[in-house]
Amino acid sequence: MRTLRIALFALPLLFAPSVFAQPAAGITWTAPSSWKKGEPRPMRAATYVIPAQKGDPEDAELGVFAFGPGQGGSVEMNIQRWIGQFQQPDGGPSDKVAHVAHLKVHKMAVTTLDLSGTYVTSMGPPMMGGQKVHKENFRILGAIVEGPEGAVFFKLVGPKKTVAAQKKAFDRLIQSIQKTQP
Repeated sequence: MRTLRIALFALPLLFAPSVFAQPAAGITWTAPSSWKKGEPRPMRAATYVIPAQKGDPEDAELGVFAFGPGQGGSVEMNIQRWIGQFQQPDGGPSDKVAHVAHLKVHKMAVTTLDLSGTYVTSMGPPMMGGQKVHKENFRILGAIVEGPEGAVFFKLVGPKKTVAAQKKAFDRLIQSIQKTQP
């Protein structure tokens, strides 16, 4: 009887919409309940849509990418590429104001990036030379996890106020990363 009570008590947790774990490249993570799981997209392990804060022009989005061992480029190359997608209001170099940190999460190396400015993105496929769009007052929170089956790239981009409101949730997601059990 005791086992049945425990199982019935735990049942709501199994189906709770507030917590869901995702796997990719030998790791799992838990996303916040306020983030909506986005539609599947090419080259992504997962997509999350983060609702805009009042007054922000659009939602933020977290894309999670995993390409396999040795794929997707080096950690440093990706951090520099992400920094290069931002321009500073004063015209100064973004790499001078970018906050890059190195940490360990459950014995895995993680490199993080925090940067604000004008996000320069392209409409349409990047390899097809899509039109450049400049989005002022945007912010990126990025993390690259060196997982057991290759790097996993977490890239949250959106309006500065919306991303700022989600900084603690993003940090919790990164701290939730664990190696998948064999």
